[in-house]
Amino acid sequence: RRFMSGQERKTGKRVLNVGLLAHVDAGKTTLSESILYQSGAIRNLGRVDHQDAFLDTDEMERERGITIFSKQAVLTWKDTEITLLDTPGHVDFSAEMERVLQVLDCAVLVISGADGVQGHTETLWRLLERYGVPMFLFVNKMDQEGTDCGKLLAELKSRFSEGCIDFGRVETGAEEVIEEIAVCDEQTMEEYLEKGSVAAASIRRLVAERKIFPCYFGSALKLDGVQELLAGFEEYMKPFDGKKEFGARVFKISRDDKGERLTFLKVTGGKLVVKMPINKEEKINQIRIYSGAKYEAVNEVEAGGVCAVTGLSSSYIGQGLGVEKGTAAPFLEPVLTYQMILPEGADTTKVLRELKQLEEEEPLLNIVWNPALEEIHVQLMGEVQTEILK
Repeated sequence: RRFMSGQERKTGKRVLNVGLLAHVDAGKTTLSESILYQSGAIRNLGRVDHQDAFLDTDEMERERGITIFSKQAVLTWKDTEITLLDTPGHVDFSAEMERVLQVLDCAVLVISGADGVQGHTETLWRLLERYGVPMFLFVNKMDQEGTDCGKLLAELKSRFSEGCIDFGRVETGAEEVIEEIAVCDEQTMEEYLEKGSVAAASIRRLVAERKIFPCYFGSALKLDGVQELLAGFEEYMKPFDGKKEFGARVFKISRDDKGERLTFLKVTGGKLVVKMPINKEEKINQIRIYSGAKYEAVNEVEAGGVCAVTGLSSSYIGQGLGVEKGTAAPFLEPVLTYQMILPEGADTTKVLRELKQLEEEEPLLNIVWNPALEEIHVQLMGEVQTEILK
């Protein structure tokens, strides 16, 4: 498997961070695979059921066929460099998914054409609304028998928004679809009545303001509708408008296979440079651009870019750096508290130290030591998360 090297990453391109979200089994990881393949970022098309999907880099993910950790891959489509962020679809790992939302320029909500809108899909819609993320919809598995484009679109309009519009038909110039776009906004309606059409710049504004949600129907497995979706990003997404002074937002903490602590962040203003001092006491040692399991070390990242840095020991998820103030508080919270039963003879102090390291990566664990009861308490999202943590 190949991923783009530094020489192939062209500068001066528009940068776009696109997140993929879905209810488990809607085909989100298959869509990410198809996007990477169609853009030329990977040479071979992997499959979740063959345990060789590019972004399922963890052994547990390959075994179970689910995404557990958010991952990123870099690809180029025409004049846009896209960082694709794949997020977990299983409800137990929805906190990991939510953290990614704060760094997205747009999201693709993947819906299974065979199943339609599911309970968790509605949660995802509300979260994207809460974070103000512009959204595209990809209705997947349309190659399956019994799927009906018209019925699915009607369901999206009734359960989500009248602004859900079939953009596969926009390209054909279908008059009624242009009208559907126009009625979503007064200014656009005036433009349509005056000129008989709606300019791409007006559609870009409506997408950015979350007044319309471009929908694409297809099959990720059969590569159907994927190029149209990529063309939609290129055509209808506004470029990221960063601040002048340096700012960044931390959205993930993890460790590489050598145990080195990684802080994942989005640069929201200015520029991030190697050896740059952060929080007065710490410096950025290395800047990494990850694509799947591999990374490329770079010297700087401009506003809008997503990267991982080494050298920070006190950074935490949600933290604002530079001009970004405050901490982003999560919306989703675990509801169940568990007592952790340790094996006989285990060193409680050592276990607590290890758990605190785990808590850096998953803050919602809320590890608490109760000295009166001599118990460790932990908060969890559900059964599958418990198994993975073990």
